[in-house]
Amino acid sequence: MSVARDLRVLLRFQDFRRLLAVRLLSQGADGVYQVALATYVVFSPEKQTSAAAIASAMAVLLLPYSLVGPFAGVLLDRWRRRQMLLYGNLLRTLLASVTAVLILSHAPDWLFYVSALCVTAVNRFVLAGLSAALPRVVDPDRLVIANSLSPTAGTLAATAGGGLAFVVRLAASDSDAAVVLLGSALYLCAALASLRITRELLGPNRELVQPRLGAALVGTARGLVGGLRHLIEPRRRVAAWALASMTLMRFCYGALTVMVLMLCRYAWSSDSPGASDSEEGLALLGLAVGVSGAGFFTAAVVTPWTAGRLGPGLWIVTCAAAAAVLEPALGLPFTEAPMLTAAFVLGLVTQGAKIATDTIVQSSVDDGYRGRIFSLYDVLFNVAFVGAAGVAALMLPADGRSAALVITVAVIYAVIAVTMARFGVPKRQ
Repeated sequence: MSVARDLRVLLRFQDFRRLLAVRLLSQGADGVYQVALATYVVFSPEKQTSAAAIASAMAVLLLPYSLVGPFAGVLLDRWRRRQMLLYGNLLRTLLASVTAVLILSHAPDWLFYVSALCVTAVNRFVLAGLSAALPRVVDPDRLVIANSLSPTAGTLAATAGGGLAFVVRLAASDSDAAVVLLGSALYLCAALASLRITRELLGPNRELVQPRLGAALVGTARGLVGGLRHLIEPRRRVAAWALASMTLMRFCYGALTVMVLMLCRYAWSSDSPGASDSEEGLALLGLAVGVSGAGFFTAAVVTPWTAGRLGPGLWIVTCAAAAAVLEPALGLPFTEAPMLTAAFVLGLVTQGAKIATDTIVQSSVDDGYRGRIFSLYDVLFNVAFVGAAGVAALMLPADGRSAALVITVAVIYAVIAVTMARFGVPKRQ
């Protein structure tokens, strides 16, 4: 089987394996930390959570550090990416430990959110650096399979970390701080793993490196304008359309995520609407996360072959079209089994489209601009996710059942499929 053969060849690249290890540990820690935050904010028995509260928490955690994204890209195109992986994970180790202390001391919510914001802000540098560095450790012929394995493996690691956090949280009461400290330990392991990578290997090229912070920040505005101009050049328009499509798919993902959170918290955890059994709801959410992770894994297996046969652009069209049909068919009953199947479909199409988008961007963007473009990519993701949470807060009733939201998401998926087919698929000569 060609995919298995390519995977075996890819894993023979020592530097790829080392970069992959950093990603797995780092994103595994992300999964632990994010579930700890979610359970503390959404599933604490003393908190009566609403969709508006979830949207507010997402806005606090995601929107402010979207401002960091452009600066992260410019710095990643000037600073050594390996050093960013090392120091970024060390800083997150410290900040996550502070979050645990705040949980134990019952500090005010605003202090908790500031601490969580700092952890996730550093995350922007780490994830953008991992994506920008990937072409430095594989050859161009295997970039698609690398984009399939590496980010998807990271997502699966985050899912596994989240599953571990769920187990710890369910096994021991009032264990949110312990779960956060587990994430802190994994961040430290990721920092140590980055030391196995040669300092210069991940780029950028030596002539682009600007060690002085002041010099890098002064050039931020000029660098961003240059990155945007680079992206919208005629021969890179396909990359721009792919980014736009993936942003809208992220919006759909965010809206459905909030809906599932509310269903798990209220509709599926008790026979009486509005009542809550936080432990039962938490177990259901853990199952939904696991099923979605299986979709991510399936995308990693299927995408290299399908994207190779159809082309990455047409594979994005296929994913969006499938979601437009299957999500309302499975989601509108608002019962556990069909909705869990919908979670699998959502994981498959979202990750499949992301692998294809990463490949299009990496193949179209020059190395000196990749950090900026991937940071912009990240900002669009987060703004779309928060915007989706806000829309969901306006549309969702107390128990999370909203046919209007499911249908709206299906229409957006259909628009993505049609638009990407029209503008984002290169015309065959």
